[in-house]
Amino acid sequence: MLATSSFIYAANSDSNDSLQKLRIIALAPHIVESLYAIGAGQQIIGTTAYADYPSAAKDILQVGNYARLQIEKIIQLQPDVIIAWKTGNPTDDLARLESHQLKIIYSNPQTLEDVGKELIMLGKLTGREKVANKLSDRYLNELSNIRQRYAKLEQIKVFYELWSRPLRTVANNAWPQQQIELCGASNPFAKAQDDYPSVGLEQVLVTLPQVIIQPKQTNADNPDGLNWSQWQHIPAAKNNFILHPNADKVHRMTTRMLDEVVILCEQIDKARQFYQTQ
Repeated sequence: MLATSSFIYAANSDSNDSLQKLRIIALAPHIVESLYAIGAGQQIIGTTAYADYPSAAKDILQVGNYARLQIEKIIQLQPDVIIAWKTGNPTDDLARLESHQLKIIYSNPQTLEDVGKELIMLGKLTGREKVANKLSDRYLNELSNIRQRYAKLEQIKVFYELWSRPLRTVANNAWPQQQIELCGASNPFAKAQDDYPSVGLEQVLVTLPQVIIQPKQTNADNPDGLNWSQWQHIPAAKNNFILHPNADKVHRMTTRMLDEVVILCEQIDKARQFYQTQ
């Protein structure tokens, strides 16, 4: 979640009008999206590549990407605060920004519940606590309802194709792994050493997955994705349970993510019911 900062608490002593005029640089798409969700989008003066939701975010000046930040441009913008992604921004660039006495708050969501906690922190930062708290409560309640709905159902075996070349999946505390568990499904690679391990195709085929999740970008083909239909001996291919959730939604730590996960869980449950009748 967002790291607490003396800056936040100092800012809270000011009026909401003052907080709502803070000039923010948001260094990740999920941060931009959450700021817009609580009504603070107009305060963003700089962001990074792929910050494309809502559509207004596309017009914000970009000051870098996941690999490199434009330090000089950021300094010239003179932001009141920078909200950085602790594991998604280059650490050396963030250290340089700190050396220039720029105020940095870190976003570091680790669990699905942290989306709600970050909304509350963003609300405090921007003087929009009422809206943020309401949105957080709604998100956390929906998350809890989904968890309860699928917690005791029979698990179904799922393979998550995060990337095809090399073939990479999810495990442990990875964001999509938490979504798989939320939907009451099991992942044969859940206990791999890394959160995003590389796996061999044969390793996947022998697990006989009942569902394959193959996220893709909105309105975009996925030419690099594996064509699982060629392996008809695996249940997912034989019964056409190859799911294609919106990658932009499921991979971002926002409330919009949960909307897509609701659909994903329903699709997995449909497969579950199918196999129970076989």
